[in-house]
Amino acid sequence: MPHVLVLGRIHEKGLDLLRARPGIEFEMLANPTEPEILRKTPAADAILVRTTKLSGAAIDAAPRLKVVSRHGVGYDNVDMAALDRRGIPLVLVGNVNALSVAEHTLFMMLALAKAGAAHDRALRSGNWKLRDDFGATELYGKTLLLLGFGRTGREVARRAQAFDVKVLAYDPYVRAEAMYAARVQPVTKLTDAWPVVDFISVHLPLSAETKGIIGALELATMKKSAIVISTARGGLVDEAALAHALQSGQIRAAGLDVFVDEPPSPDNPLLKLDNVLLSPHIAGLTEECAIRMAEVSACNVLAGLDGTLDADLVVNKQVLGRR
Repeated sequence: MPHVLVLGRIHEKGLDLLRARPGIEFEMLANPTEPEILRKTPAADAILVRTTKLSGAAIDAAPRLKVVSRHGVGYDNVDMAALDRRGIPLVLVGNVNALSVAEHTLFMMLALAKAGAAHDRALRSGNWKLRDDFGATELYGKTLLLLGFGRTGREVARRAQAFDVKVLAYDPYVRAEAMYAARVQPVTKLTDAWPVVDFISVHLPLSAETKGIIGALELATMKKSAIVISTARGGLVDEAALAHALQSGQIRAAGLDVFVDEPPSPDNPLLKLDNVLLSPHIAGLTEECAIRMAEVSACNVLAGLDGTLDADLVVNKQVLGRR
């Protein structure tokens, strides 16, 4: 009987789809460790993984493995080289969390522009006079630079435009015509964009090419009023350089939903700054999105076992047909 190993807790709606399929069994490890994974993978015909690291050793320890389904759209926690070598497809959930992440991005833009947390703290401590500091700013007429113009970037652009924000986008893999059609100005040289934008929002995958795309040099050329937001992946923004820029007043504020180490260390300097808004990698984890991700990732497991995968959702398409 095919066995499905679920690494990390997913919504019950996804588990219900696995329960409803006759002829398979599944086991969920809520907080799996590497030794536990290595003990369990030899029996796995399919693996559904959230944010747990799925190592090459774990993949190689699973001789029956036919498919890995990622409960999300990023896959830097999965050893792709091992999957490619074994001819095992990795399948993603597709466009199910773009809306939630886009809304969270706009929430951070508004909260930081309006100094929401600072005003809340001031009122609770009796500092009514903070209202005379005029510390809030408007979105109207500002310029937003999107790093990445995929599904989430496009949804952010639509929502920002509703506030009359001018939107620029940098994405070497998206044609300029597609950006123009979305009323977005393409950017080819980031060095020209840093000094003129008011908001920068990161929506790129983490790779050798994109790691540290916002570092000390980039932060130094931004406006002092600039606000940096990342809801994509930890490591795209240099956290030490960002902390320094925030402490020194080099930029106004930042919003981070993702970190290099998750959870971040308690001594991470970003946790001690008032001009940074933090959330625990939760941008895509609304109840509605959690249900969508759980259901799609479960369906992808079943499709992988049935041999009916949607190729558009497979990362390593070159392995299809090899098994």
